Amino acid sequence: MRKRLHSAAASVTTAVAAAVLTLAVAVPAQAAGYRYWSFWESQGGGRWAYGTQGPATAVPADGDAIGFRFAVSEDANDAAQPSAAPDFAGICAGTEGKAGTKRVAVVVDFGGPRDAPPGETPPDPPVRTGCAQVRDDATSAEALAAVAKPLRYDSVALLCGISGYPAKGCGEQVAVTPPSAGPARPSASTSTSATAPTAPSDGEGGGPSVGIVAGGAAVLVLGGAAIWKARRRT
Repeated sequence: MRKRLHSAAASVTTAVAAAVLTLAVAVPAQAAGYRYWSFWESQGGGRWAYGTQGPATAVPADGDAIGFRFAVSEDANDAAQPSAAPDFAGICAGTEGKAGTKRVAVVVDFGGPRDAPPGETPPDPPVRTGCAQVRDDATSAEALAAVAKPLRYDSVALLCGISGYPAKGCGEQVAVTPPSAGPARPSASTSTSATAPTAPSDGEGGGPSVGIVAGGAAVLVLGGAAIWKARRRT
């Protein structure tokens, strides 16, 4: 009886180890990120917030700030903010208000060398600001165009370049480390937005992902049930 029980337990243990190893191997060593312009907003001097819609549809108010950051990001959770503060008072200090118009502070952060596409170098200075004075109903995209031309778009109106940078490419997929899940490519549904949809993360650091832990736990539960059944038979 004990011999049969020991044999059943050993078989279950082997199955558990094999299943967990299979789950671990299935997780990619590197995941996909994307090199793109992310869009940020600041209302009335507040902190930067990741844009909830594209700049083509977002309509800032007088006194707001908008920001654009070029970087390699996995999803909205790890996207780099513009390194300059959304300082409307400082950026628009020399621009007087006019009837029928609004003033919007614009921050453009070209990122660092590690974010640059192969063969390209971020412009100098790496961060530029400007005060866009546009009509009251103008969108964030129109405010950007007022201070940071030339702009470049792809065939589905995705924002690809600001002030000529980068010179080519648009939202390319790149390998990202440490490993975690990457987002879908910035959607054309955001029009001129480079905002990428958030994808669930496998976790931080080099530890096992949630999928591995959950899968392993499920296998262990099934293994325990098998041992219990073996005991009842004996």
